[in-house]
Amino acid sequence: MIELRSDTFTLPTPDMIKAMAAAPLGDDVYGEDPTVRALEELAARTVGKEAACLTPSGTMANLAALMAHAPRGSKVLVGAESDIHLYEAGGASVCGGLVYEAVPNQSDGRMLLDDLAKGFPDDADDPQFARPALICVENTHNRCGGRVLPSSHLREVRDFADARGVAVHMDGARLFNAAVASATPPAEVARHADSVQFCLSKGLGAPIGSVVAGTAGFIDEVRRIRKMLGGGMRQAGVIAAAGIVALETHDRLAEDHANAAHLAEGLAGLSGIEVDPAAVETNIVMFRVPEERLTRQAFIEAAAARGLALAELGHGRIRAVTHAGVGREDIDRALAVVRDVLTS
Repeated sequence: MIELRSDTFTLPTPDMIKAMAAAPLGDDVYGEDPTVRALEELAARTVGKEAACLTPSGTMANLAALMAHAPRGSKVLVGAESDIHLYEAGGASVCGGLVYEAVPNQSDGRMLLDDLAKGFPDDADDPQFARPALICVENTHNRCGGRVLPSSHLREVRDFADARGVAVHMDGARLFNAAVASATPPAEVARHADSVQFCLSKGLGAPIGSVVAGTAGFIDEVRRIRKMLGGGMRQAGVIAAAGIVALETHDRLAEDHANAAHLAEGLAGLSGIEVDPAAVETNIVMFRVPEERLTRQAFIEAAAARGLALAELGHGRIRAVTHAGVGREDIDRALAVVRDVLTS
């Protein structure tokens, strides 16, 4: 099977497995796992923050960050197309007592400042309204096709937030894809956010885990919330060891981006596919199959029967995600499968 449903299907590399087997271990809830501490210190340095905390998943990482930033009853501004809003089970409302305000995303993932401003009441002291406490940005933006948010836009959001006394959190699940695609250090990508989370288990290829980074005091609160949410792990160095290897080898993501561009160009050359290769900036390709005789689900099922796994991602679109488990020959085979489905 050519697996293009998600980059979460990556498997740990031999170097990761060796590191996991050899990792020095301790009890991380007591702060005594040396490999976890090494990962957290490396992660904080890499994204330019004071401290970091390893969590089991990106969902928990984002949830802990939102709860650490925003008191119960306050409002969090999130993109209407964001993962936090759509794919994390409403956790900030359920567990944190927070109100989501969905702000329209542009096709490239940006939220216009005028739209963000609508989430703030004219009278900040009016007790009828939930007080905004946090703005969340997503970089790269998954549902907008893996787009990289421009640094100029992130600076504008930072200035906007500062003027209104609220914090900025970056859901950087694929932050390193953004860094590689823009030839920008990860710390620069995260510079305008008070906090950031990134996944070890997507394109970076580790088997499990996400990291939250921010100020030391903020991370202390994240660590407390992680424990409350059930994320306190014991000998977690076996996870952290793979994460260290992942961070040290993140430059290989450029290969995934090249394969995604190759896939998009190939799809653009097929009659019956709608795709914009110019919109493919990282490892995500969004396309449509407008053929009347072939529904989106029928297309996905037909491709799977021929050895190609794809997934839908709303708005009538199909998503293909390249990763370390997919090479150039796999992309050429995937294109042949799509061609066969369309012509059969």
